[in-house]
Order: sequence, then C-alpha cells, then structure tokens
Amino acid sequence: MDDRQLLRYSRHILLNEIGMEGQARLLDSQALIIGAGGLGSPVALYLAAAGVGRITVCDDDSVDLTNLQRQIAHDHAGLGMNKATSAAARMAAMNPETRVTPLPRRLFGEDLLEQVAAADVVLDCSDNFATRHAVNRACVVARKPLVSGAAVRFDGQLSVFDLRREDAPCYACLFPAEAQDREMRCAEFGVFSPLVGVIGTVQAAEALKVLMGIGRDLTGRLLLYNALDGEWRDIRLKKDPACPVCSDRDQKSGIRDQTEAGAACSGRG
Repeated sequence: MDDRQLLRYSRHILLNEIGMEGQARLLDSQALIIGAGGLGSPVALYLAAAGVGRITVCDDDSVDLTNLQRQIAHDHAGLGMNKATSAAARMAAMNPETRVTPLPRRLFGEDLLEQVAAADVVLDCSDNFATRHAVNRACVVARKPLVSGAAVRFDGQLSVFDLRREDAPCYACLFPAEAQDREMRCAEFGVFSPLVGVIGTVQAAEALKVLMGIGRDLTGRLLLYNALDGEWRDIRLKKDPACPVCSDRDQKSGIRDQTEAGAACSGRG
C-alpha cells in the first residue's frame, strides 16, 4: 500500500483484527454482486468504500422512480439508466481506486459460472427464488462463499453459505427449490425503506469478514430481523444430506445444466 492508501484505510488498519494484512487482502480481492437494487446498493457502496480491489456488479434492470425510496446507490439523475452502470458510477466516485465492472445483463449457464468462479465472494442481492437458486448452484460448482440476503415488508434475513467447506449447508438445504411456490417481491408487498439498508450492510460486513478471514461469519446460521418489532433471531442451520444440489458435488454436469433455468441478475428489491 502507498501512503495515500494507508491514510484512506487507516481506520481499518487501526483494528487489530484487520491491520495491514487484512486491508491488503481486501485490495487483492474480487467480489461479485448479483443485483444493484435495495440490498445491492449498500453492499456495493460499502465494499467499494472498504477497498475491495475488484467488484463486478450485475443487474439488467433500469432505475425507476419507485426505486429511489430505498435504493441509495441511485438518484434522480440516473432515472432510466441501467442499475449496474448507475451503481458503478457512484462506487467509482466514492473510491476511484476500486476497479468496478458493471454487467448490464442477465447471467445464464456458463456465463454465470465463469463470473462466480472469478470471484472470491459472491453476494446475492436479488429479489427472486429462481435467481437465488441459480446463483447457489453456481457457487456449489465453483466452491465459492455465498452471502445471501432478502428483505420484504418489515422482515429481513441473511446467511453465509461457505461452499468451500464440506460440512456447510447451501441455500437449497434451507430453501428447497420445489418449496418456493410464491415469490414475494417489493413491487407486490412493499418494503420498509431502511430494512434493505440494514440487511445489505450486514451482507457487506459478512463478505468483508470472509475476504479477510476474520471473526465468525454466518455459515451454519440464519439471521432474521423484524424491523417493526426491532427484534433479531439467530437460527442454526445444518447441511441436508439429501440436498439435490450440494449432497454430491461430483455431479457437476447436472448442476451446470440447471443453471440454465434461472436468470441471475435481478435487483429490483
């Protein structure tokens, strides 16, 4: 790190758990953010501010007036602009040293797998189960840690699925694909504005811990937050030995085929 970086990241470096080594790890890391909406906004801004060296932001949606109530990476000047492009501009203004790559498209199949494989951590900030399951399958194939968040109405949840670990559950262990009969989206059910900020910020914190290898992340735990009551709950998770996605990681060809079924680039949350 040069003198400017030492000054910029000095408040991180002062923390014994991070120090010079931890900050250097962030500068050498690469993150993939799926969705630049309500959750993706605080995730993108905090990862850029913290000094993650390379960040890819994926979203095929455009900024709409209804988004501005909660999606803090965007503003009136960006109405009609692609969300990934809009978020990348805000991130670059915040920290020009971070290399941000916006992907204003949906990811499918091999394209999704390649983007996941290139990342050190994947953050799912999407708003639909098809995307979440597609991203999870790609992370299982590539053995990449996945930080997953969701928020609707006044309720939020998040977990870390560290798929580098043999004993770690995957997203499908918790939410089997066949069990998701009805998707809950903000456009249909509404969402409390600060809720996505709370969940997205914790997602960013978990991703930074994973990248630096510090603390205790949420692997094997589901964190639930009710903003209306101001209550947090922590639920233990276990790997499902019969999970069709992660129980047999050698069957990668079948998992690869399944990634074609879901788009992995929606951030309307």
